[in-house]
Amino acid sequence: MALPPATSGTTSGKDAAASKAAQRDAQAQDVFLREVDDALRQDEVQGFFRNFGKPVLALVVAGLLGFAGYLYWDHHTAKQADERSEQLTQALDSIEASNLAEAKGKLDPLSKESGAAAVLAKLSLAGIALREGRVPDAVKLYGEVAADSAAPQELRDLATVREVAAAYDTMKPQAVIDRLKPLAVPGNAWFGVAGEMVGMAYLQQGKKDLAGPLFVQIAKDKDLPGSLQSRAQQLAGLIGYDALADVVDDKGEAVDAGVKVSASPATVTKQ
Repeated sequence: MALPPATSGTTSGKDAAASKAAQRDAQAQDVFLREVDDALRQDEVQGFFRNFGKPVLALVVAGLLGFAGYLYWDHHTAKQADERSEQLTQALDSIEASNLAEAKGKLDPLSKESGAAAVLAKLSLAGIALREGRVPDAVKLYGEVAADSAAPQELRDLATVREVAAAYDTMKPQAVIDRLKPLAVPGNAWFGVAGEMVGMAYLQQGKKDLAGPLFVQIAKDKDLPGSLQSRAQQLAGLIGYDALADVVDDKGEAVDAGVKVSASPATVTKQ
């Protein structure tokens, strides 16, 4: 007797069951592998902290302490700066009120510190010393600021000019020139004051050919105070240099400052 042929429905059912079983096995294997991977990772982390936990913890703590220290230092520095600024302001108010003793009491501690407040305190103390007739003390303080490489260059230049002005009568002409010549150039903030002292030092050396053109430049600098221009104009005229107007040659062309006018207005001669 012949057997009936297998139906397609039965075959499809078996294949579907086998496919589902394979999927379950794959999912189970995937779960197993993930668990193994997680276990390995956990073991690696635990091993890392067993070996390096203390150094890492110490590093983190040190970092936090350093950051906290920086925040404290920044706050403390800002607070100190505010206190110095207030103390300096009070000292300047005392100077304006002619209470010099009180001003010195506030400025002396500041001058012994560092930073901009100390520089300003020394400059203020030097000014007080001049008002009290203590010229050597003023010169010393100005000299300290001028030689302070950490101070702003503008304040160092100011101190240099005031130091030389205070000590001018006791300095040799060449020393005055050496100290102030770098500042006695057009465009420099101290050109007028420094240039005038350098010009006077040249005259003391008998170098009218160097003093005259310098006085002419000062007299014609529109950015300088009128009193300084007028004084330079007079000094230039005394040694034969015309600072009233631009000098022209016999062709009507302008001649550089620093020429000495001869008896004939149409003729100029270089010194």
